[in-house]
Amino acid sequence: MVHFIGAGPGAPDLITLRGARLLGEADVIIYAGSLVNPALLDHKKESCTVYDSAGMTLEEVLAVMEQTESAGGTTVRLHTGDPSLYGAIREQMDALDGMNIAYDVTPGVSSFSGAAAALQAEYTLPEVSQSVIITRMSGRTGVPEGEKLSKMASHGCTMVLFLSTGLLEDVEKELMEGGYSPDTPAAIVYKATWPEEKVCRCTVSTLARTARENCVTKTALITIGGFLDAEYDRSKLYDPAFTHGCREASK
Repeated sequence: MVHFIGAGPGAPDLITLRGARLLGEADVIIYAGSLVNPALLDHKKESCTVYDSAGMTLEEVLAVMEQTESAGGTTVRLHTGDPSLYGAIREQMDALDGMNIAYDVTPGVSSFSGAAAALQAEYTLPEVSQSVIITRMSGRTGVPEGEKLSKMASHGCTMVLFLSTGLLEDVEKELMEGGYSPDTPAAIVYKATWPEEKVCRCTVSTLARTARENCVTKTALITIGGFLDAEYDRSKLYDPAFTHGCREASK
């Protein structure tokens, strides 16, 4: 059996209870050493073998899984955040299907949730933004033409950019081309929930400069939108004048 597990955004106590239990039961752990906090390996049993996938190819990862399965063992594939976001798990699952190896997925807390916690912010504020676009700047890994950053920016809603910290000059250009004003609030969140977490608040037009000044080159999320400082309407859910299925409005 292979268990794909979301490690969470960084802090070792933000892995799920299920994920921690499966880590403790694994005979082999393959983890993304360049992204996952190694403190999570404290959950493993003494006899567990650990592989750092940072220097491995897909074929090498699959070979370890197949070897472990042939020996009757259990493999944990530990991915950063939640494996459904930029986790490259589909190609692994398709290969396991071809080898008739069973697997399951344990979700994790995504770093975009960790970033909101670091910012002490809510992405969806009434009359500010009720949508969140999670995307990335096109780089060595491209994006479909319809998902070009300027087109995504044209919606004007909350945006969270993964894997884009090294391309911030291009990010600024695309965001403003899409309709964000230069002074739209933005923030760079470096290693959300890690001990070395850093929050750098800025604007769309100062993203690249802010990253340089704070020596942030990778492992950061970019957040953009009015949710960072705009005025907003009170939620109707807790408004005494609003009736819903659990409460009648006050007279």
